[in-house]
Amino acid sequence: MIRGKASYLSRLYSRMNFKTVEYSEKVEGSSPPSVFIGRYGYPKVAVGPLLAATQEDTAILDMPEEWLPAGKETADIADFRMQLIRGKQTVNIKNGVDGSRIVSQLQEIALAKNPLDVDVEFKKKPKGLFFHEEMQPFGPSAPLKEVTLGNSRFNPQLEKAHYDTDLKAKDAVIQLYEKGVLFSSIQKAFSTGAFGLERNRKLVPTRWSITAVDSTISQELLQEIKAYGAIDDYRVYESFSLNNRFIIMMLPTPWRYEWIEAFYPSIVGEKLEIFGDYERFERKTEYSPVGGCYYSARLAVAEKLRDEKKQAGIIILREAYPGYIPLGVWNVRENMRVAMRLGYKSFGSFGEAYSYAASRLKISMGTWLQHSTLFREEFVQKRLTDFARPRVV
Repeated sequence: MIRGKASYLSRLYSRMNFKTVEYSEKVEGSSPPSVFIGRYGYPKVAVGPLLAATQEDTAILDMPEEWLPAGKETADIADFRMQLIRGKQTVNIKNGVDGSRIVSQLQEIALAKNPLDVDVEFKKKPKGLFFHEEMQPFGPSAPLKEVTLGNSRFNPQLEKAHYDTDLKAKDAVIQLYEKGVLFSSIQKAFSTGAFGLERNRKLVPTRWSITAVDSTISQELLQEIKAYGAIDDYRVYESFSLNNRFIIMMLPTPWRYEWIEAFYPSIVGEKLEIFGDYERFERKTEYSPVGGCYYSARLAVAEKLRDEKKQAGIIILREAYPGYIPLGVWNVRENMRVAMRLGYKSFGSFGEAYSYAASRLKISMGTWLQHSTLFREEFVQKRLTDFARPRVV
């Protein structure tokens, strides 16, 4: 998490008035299915199931792919997530996945095709709320005493990858994605160590697993995209939801990519805060300092370009307005996907596309330019073109 976001979350907790529910030490409920693998104290981390205190269908509580298309607002999504109770038991990730009852149970939950009954006995009453910029929030939590799972049916595609102990985790992720398995389902199973060579399987903290799956899939798509020709126009896509505006510019150039996000005052600081990162045609090897949003957005635009069998230069600008509540990087990925589905406005020049993008944003383009590498490069390139002289033959 970028410095500043943590202080925002602290202020957010103090002023939010979520409806609280008193839970006992025993809860008979249903998991969407959903699990959570912590990272604090690594390699000894807290792991456990997420469940709601109901026997009804809970799938929507952990299916972010469905929220924006269904028109869900921030309050709806926060309400979904606050219904989920987290059980916690400490395990050592370096011990792998063999011989641990709780790890086996987490894998069974993550591989489930549908919500399944989960009865939990806690060591004390669940309390508290959890918010994080890069992960979905959830409700109260408490240490586990006992977990009992009802009968479940595995997703057949996840099950096949799980039992193939000669299949590398990276290859499993890509194969499942190409077969149309939801990103959220792949990520949850990946985090429980359900894939990979048998001797290498281990739990992966939820936050890290989200970025790993985003990065793995997008990098695979980029290998294909970079062999295609560039688009032949300047495009602007956009999306607005959950107090975020996203503007995506596509340029008729070889692949290059820049993500810049701007947070209004009182979100991550007392003034406007802007963070960004970029990559060129060569593969990016170091982890982005702006975090998981960089990779989630990259996946969504890579999906679009692969569908068109084209490549392009990409500049994405995000404005987060007052009232924004952190709901996880799925917010970025799914907003990008919505923008790609909605279509784009086409322009014959960079200047026209730039002017239109400026008209859709609240922050001045001069401010964006101060924080952008690819914008500045595009302006320099255009000036060089303007001064070019035709060859005499």
